[in-house]
Amino acid sequence: MARAGKTAIVLCMDVGLAMSHSQQGEETPFQEAKKVLTLFVQRQVFAESKDEIAVVLFGTDGTDNALAARDQYQNITVQRHLMLPDFQLLDEIQNVIQPGVQQADFLDALIVCMDILQKETLGKKYDKLHIAVLSDLSSPFTQDQLEIIIANLKKAGITLQFFLPFPIDEDEDRADDGGRGDEGQRRGPGKGLSDQQKEGVKMVRKIMFSLEGEDGLDEVYSFRDSLEKLSMFKKIERRPMPWQCTLTIGSTISIRIVGYKAVTEEKVKKSWSNVDARTLRKDDVQKETVFCLNNDEETEIQKDDTIQGFRYGSDIIPFSKVDQDQMKYKTESKCFSVLGFTKASQIERTHFMGNQVLKIFAPKEDESAAIALSALIHALNDMEMVAIVRYAYNKLANPQVGVAFPHIKEKYEPMAFIPPIDARGAADYSSGPVTEPAHHSAASGT
Repeated sequence: MARAGKTAIVLCMDVGLAMSHSQQGEETPFQEAKKVLTLFVQRQVFAESKDEIAVVLFGTDGTDNALAARDQYQNITVQRHLMLPDFQLLDEIQNVIQPGVQQADFLDALIVCMDILQKETLGKKYDKLHIAVLSDLSSPFTQDQLEIIIANLKKAGITLQFFLPFPIDEDEDRADDGGRGDEGQRRGPGKGLSDQQKEGVKMVRKIMFSLEGEDGLDEVYSFRDSLEKLSMFKKIERRPMPWQCTLTIGSTISIRIVGYKAVTEEKVKKSWSNVDARTLRKDDVQKETVFCLNNDEETEIQKDDTIQGFRYGSDIIPFSKVDQDQMKYKTESKCFSVLGFTKASQIERTHFMGNQVLKIFAPKEDESAAIALSALIHALNDMEMVAIVRYAYNKLANPQVGVAFPHIKEKYEPMAFIPPIDARGAADYSSGPVTEPAHHSAASGT
């Protein structure tokens, strides 16, 4: 299986002064946004995602971005440029990103994010470009370049999401209920929105409707909903690759098929590496292997002058590469050959414990193959039988004998193939009953 497509993501977080305000006993929007950021990056790291992530902060005390000049794009900091997420990024989110005391135009921050996606994706292939903005919309902004921003987002194919402390579809109701009082100050959830936040909501609506049409608000989320969704486990993503072959029954019947791995064993990757104890650099560790004869002088020899040997008692039996090649089983080509059929009831549970599940379909463009394969699958299903299949992935792979059985669903009718578990991994266990039968004896009275 190949990995899923790669996405370039810019996380744009508001760290301005208003993000640190909240009602007593409630978390600040800054704390909630930080949790959303942390959970998202954690999911990407543990799912071994190939998506690259950049982080832009606006409302920072300082300024660090490529567009900053004089009084433009101030208080906007590129915390991290586009690269794979790692534990260092998680550490920066936890310990480096802190609330500021300034405010910045979130539309300026959006332009900085677009600039990163434009410059740092040149020469690379991405399936998607994306910006996620986390803010409470309390910072002032100017609309001078809004139409240009929307046009450039569409032209570059950049998708946009907003994450807010409040559900945007309820903001008008809450503003009407609690919008009286100190109009210039931000109020927490349930207490209405400030005038600046109302303007920010209108801006978000305009941008999202322009980009996504009438479904634009589907891409605007509250912090609370986001935390619930991000708390769910994210599996490692793979894009299934088709395995094209021919299903054969004897020497006269052949059906073109395409197989996809539905489930497969994930090999654990080496996570540790040897580094220099002082510099902590892998390149500073140099390894050198020397081959020596087992004699008093320990005479050094070249690797080409050695062959494998296996100890048999006190002797060492040489085993050359020629011997290895002769011992290897040679497969003519990949195959999916039906050796015979048997009742499904004859298949033990342990036979379904292989290291992968292969789903077999007919090629989309081959109607004859689809009819023939469907007939075979329905025949197996009606007669409650399974096929015993010889399977070889390619000519270099060892052949396996496994079970193919119908897997009929409402919208599709594949055949599922499971190679057998290694015989050394299967064992017969016999055990007595869980409870011993009770022994009753007559009680004698005195």
